[in-house]
Amino acid sequence: MDPAASRPAVVIDNGSGYTKMGFAGNVEPCFIAPTVVAINESFLNQSRSSSKGNWVAQHNAGVMADLDFFIGDDALSKARSSSTYNLTYPIKHGQVENWDAMERFWQQCIFNYLRCDPEDHYFLLTESPLTAPESREYTGEIMFETFNVPGLYIGVNSVLALAAGYTTSKCEMTGVVVDIGDGATHVVPVADGYVIGSSIRSVPIAGKDVTLFVQQLMRERGENIPPEDSFEVARKVKEMHCYTCSDIVKEFNKHDKEPAKYIKQWRGVKPKTGAPYSCDIGYERFLGPEVFFNPEIYSSDFTTPLPVVIDKCIQSAPIDTRRSLYKNIVLSGGSTMFKDFHRRLQRDIKKIVDARVLAAEARLNGEIKSHPVEVNVLSHPIQRFAVWFGGSVLASTPEFFT
Repeated sequence: MDPAASRPAVVIDNGSGYTKMGFAGNVEPCFIAPTVVAINESFLNQSRSSSKGNWVAQHNAGVMADLDFFIGDDALSKARSSSTYNLTYPIKHGQVENWDAMERFWQQCIFNYLRCDPEDHYFLLTESPLTAPESREYTGEIMFETFNVPGLYIGVNSVLALAAGYTTSKCEMTGVVVDIGDGATHVVPVADGYVIGSSIRSVPIAGKDVTLFVQQLMRERGENIPPEDSFEVARKVKEMHCYTCSDIVKEFNKHDKEPAKYIKQWRGVKPKTGAPYSCDIGYERFLGPEVFFNPEIYSSDFTTPLPVVIDKCIQSAPIDTRRSLYKNIVLSGGSTMFKDFHRRLQRDIKKIVDARVLAAEARLNGEIKSHPVEVNVLSHPIQRFAVWFGGSVLASTPEFFT
């Protein structure tokens, strides 16, 4: 009997901002770590400058550089405390851009975090829906040749999010997955478990852009935040205090009338001096998530609201799948966790669909009445790691890797 079949599979969901890792069959990932690697390149620089002809010194320096690196939160703290470590983000906009760093990242995930022997477990990894086939080949090469895994499945993250089936007892494999991560946003229609590739839409605004926008708003208002800490503060403000409003003008008025009720206080410590500081959190609480619904407030390069992108995606799908797609719009990714995000999205998509139905009936002078189109945006607390959970559910079935 294959020993790997008796052990739970390892499920690793690599995202641009965070990586979720754990074992199949669990409800939550064991670890959620930032997808970042801190590499100490001082060894290589010393060998190049001191002994150009000494290949032994260069070899030893290369070995030391290969061994001396950190990932996740350890990498961020090392980079803050020491200038010899350089931060590398191996995944950008959902695509792996640095394969050496990615291999090091997987090495630490397997041996330091999950503490398992890769030869004893099947592996399930995820990829973006628009990933090139060469990327899948590189992933397979690293997993089989470097880690010697007995079996590997690379799943499209949107299909896994749909396969999570966490909204109903029956897993519905037709729907639209709105996957908003830290570095990429994809709207992916899936029919009977198969991605409709020609209808995939990509939006160049994601969670990191919301963080940058919050950082920009606080900086323009002149808040007393240390420059080296401003991005991290903006990220925490986004995760802890931001919410989606139903009407931006009404929200401005509410904040102006009752500032004590809506304006929050942020308190922190300056990393270099240790001195405490505080600042106000005001309009950015609702203006941050608003970039998905009114992107022109953040950038003039892309001005199509997310509900319009989702509607265009469904309208470009085969006509017999459209009602099913509208009925099952599934949210996935940490940047969909804002309070009331799903309600605002459902309301705006419903407005677009109803306007189209009324226009069609008006053209026919009301002779034909169409059935109303049901629009349903599904939200659940587990959607932050819905992709990982879907992979965990699939990989825990005994026949999956056979």
